[in-house]
Amino acid sequence: MNVFNQIGETLKGLWEASAFTAFSLDNLWWVMIIISFVLIYLAVVKGFEPLLLLPIAFGMCLTNLPGSGMFHPEFFMYTEPVEGIAHSAAWYVDTGHVLHEGGFLDILYMGVKLQVFPPLIFLGIGCMTDFGPLIARPSSFLLGAAAQIGIFATFILACLVSLFGIDAIKFTLEEASSIAIIGGADGPTAIWLTNKLAPHMLGSIAVAAYSYMALVPLIQPPIMRALTTKKERLVKMEQLRPVSKREKILFPIFVTVIVAAIIPDATPLVGCLMLGNLFKESGVVDRLVKTASNELMNIVVIMLGLTVGATATASNFLSPKTLVVVCLGLIAFCIGTASGVLFGKLMCLFTGGKINPLIGSAGVSAVPMAARVSQKVGQEFNPNNYLLMHAMGPNVAGVIGSAVAAGVLYQIFG
Repeated sequence: MNVFNQIGETLKGLWEASAFTAFSLDNLWWVMIIISFVLIYLAVVKGFEPLLLLPIAFGMCLTNLPGSGMFHPEFFMYTEPVEGIAHSAAWYVDTGHVLHEGGFLDILYMGVKLQVFPPLIFLGIGCMTDFGPLIARPSSFLLGAAAQIGIFATFILACLVSLFGIDAIKFTLEEASSIAIIGGADGPTAIWLTNKLAPHMLGSIAVAAYSYMALVPLIQPPIMRALTTKKERLVKMEQLRPVSKREKILFPIFVTVIVAAIIPDATPLVGCLMLGNLFKESGVVDRLVKTASNELMNIVVIMLGLTVGATATASNFLSPKTLVVVCLGLIAFCIGTASGVLFGKLMCLFTGGKINPLIGSAGVSAVPMAARVSQKVGQEFNPNNYLLMHAMGPNVAGVIGSAVAAGVLYQIFG
């Protein structure tokens, strides 16, 4: 009998230690796991930004498994503001508990909290980016800047929602800033700013940002067609001038210095982006270029995706605010696209029809997908119209613009 009692106690202990005892309709971890399965489906079957959406989805699954102990949100604490002391509210990391009691995802999340992962991704992006089209036509900076209007317009909209909405969907200024940055269509930038201003919203904002980046070919074309005439869409642009190696080497240096002088808080992102580009254009560090754009970037993408997904716990993700975040993110992206196209129309007018307004939609920072969409829509009306290289100018300008916009928001509200 003692043997059977021991077996029974062992089985009972195994059952109590399993996740099945945690199942209840009130505990919504199972809902989050179902959502993670949907995101895995979208990444694998539909191809929606799989490089980051897949690890984000699996990280979401891991963090919501009961008893796994892989991620502890309580180790990353928020201190309430102290009356009369400006900027007294802050997010702190309980380093001692993370190092001694933290799970696997807690340790990796330190790379997000300490602002290591997003700049490293920008380093890799810089190694893969050609700023030649932007240097050849500096006016592309204006199109990239125009597309960032979506960020600031959505910030105002989020504030209005908070002002006139119900308590359940009210946002702080920091939360509104994090939502607005989705309009830049730049995942690492959205993660960087949200982690600084509203880390509890990191999961929902990252999922929204990368989902809309994947949907660029579906979202942008209707807006582009609605805001342009057939005559404008048929505009053929002159071939870009050749850009010398000296210009390509000096460009990242000057941009870093100028941005750092004007918006110091944007320096980590812009600086790493330009360092990667300097590696590429210098032609003397091929090994570093290869490592930064391949091995290093792939490793960081895996760790960043897993840890961002880990923040999407049921308490943070399953709320009315998440639905509003998704809606406002879509609005931000649409306004950014429309602003770029409308400014492109204005440039077309002032240049006597030399600028095709379709390239303005590439001002959002979804490289190179947005530029390809400009090319595709242009060729729908004229198969011999090649806009890709012209659209790459506003596209890479949008990368710089979104990082600068994030720096501005952090400088004001951080």
